[in-house]
Amino acid sequence: MENVWVLASVCVGLALLATLVAIWFKISTALSEIVVGTVAQLILGAFFVHSDLGAKTGWISFLAGTGAIVLMFLAGAELDPQIFRAKWKECTVVGLVGFFGPFLGCTAVAHYVLHWAVRSSWLAGVALSTTSVAVVYAVMLELGFNVTDFGKAVLAACFINDLGTVIALGLIFSPFTVKTVIFVVACMLVFATVPFLTPRFFKRYGGRVSEIEAKYLLFLLFAMGGLAVWAGSEAVLPAYVIGMVLAGTVGKDHILIRRLRTLTFGLLTPFYFIRAGSFVSIPALIATPLVFLALFFAKMFSKIIPLFPTVKAFDYQKEEGLYFTLMMSTGLTFGTISALFGLNHGVITQVQYSHLVATVIGSAVVPTMIANAWFMPRHLLAPRPEERTTLPQTLSKNAD
Repeated sequence: MENVWVLASVCVGLALLATLVAIWFKISTALSEIVVGTVAQLILGAFFVHSDLGAKTGWISFLAGTGAIVLMFLAGAELDPQIFRAKWKECTVVGLVGFFGPFLGCTAVAHYVLHWAVRSSWLAGVALSTTSVAVVYAVMLELGFNVTDFGKAVLAACFINDLGTVIALGLIFSPFTVKTVIFVVACMLVFATVPFLTPRFFKRYGGRVSEIEAKYLLFLLFAMGGLAVWAGSEAVLPAYVIGMVLAGTVGKDHILIRRLRTLTFGLLTPFYFIRAGSFVSIPALIATPLVFLALFFAKMFSKIIPLFPTVKAFDYQKEEGLYFTLMMSTGLTFGTISALFGLNHGVITQVQYSHLVATVIGSAVVPTMIANAWFMPRHLLAPRPEERTTLPQTLSKNAD
């Protein structure tokens, strides 16, 4: 497809279809966009020779990359500083255990069982060590856990888990040169100053039709992303940390966050997830299904076995502990980003990428379904408003 507008309409049309699928089947939109991208690319490859979704086109790569950067910023900005300060020990321990278990376990399985190369195995460990903040946050928000201390603790532990993934991806696969030192020093300066500079800048110049807040944040994210790529790293890495350090300021500006979500989820991330799905090779998965099963069970066992007793050690009941553990066993956004990073930098092949993304998709669906079907701690949820309003009527009827 050489016509830019036709290609854009196809991508946006697929995003619209993916959103409808997500609504119909009550799953994450990001998950459905990956699946739709995979199926669409399979159909194009089968019926139209040399046709694709333009995954390697420059402008689609830019929109997809921008979507990943802003999405990671928003994920970091969702961190509740008060809950993290109150439960920092619990969130840190659970998050680190959730990271190191699959990071080491999946690396070992990829290398010693599947006989992948050393760098490919480490990349598999990084990609499968993640937990899906996007999936967990959507579930917490939909069910009402996001306003409870339990739900906020789960989200905070997910942040620590994914922060471990971000650091591992940067340390293992970024070359250590003078550029790396400059990048690290620049990050430390930016992370230390933006929490003080940003609210003052917004107070002085914000609240205008020109949306100067969004321009300021995009400039900051693009500049740090460009510096990261220049240093041989990944543009999304500083974006996540910037979101975390601004969680106490920008994260509380609900109007600004909503506008950024509209830009991100309405335009940018559909290009990212559909593009990521288009790289998945269905024939490769069908040819070697045991590789997918080995990676999937490696992630599930290496997550759940160390996580459940760790969560239980912080005085959670059995049902709460299992739900906490299963939610942290999900994976999607960071897993896909890590796998795509490996593919773009020649660390893994497209066949290995296909197996990793398929495993990530499976880990987004299976633990979430099991957790919500059998282990949801409903007693932690406050009664819905309609439940509270009907209760006195019920009591009065019983009294009569």
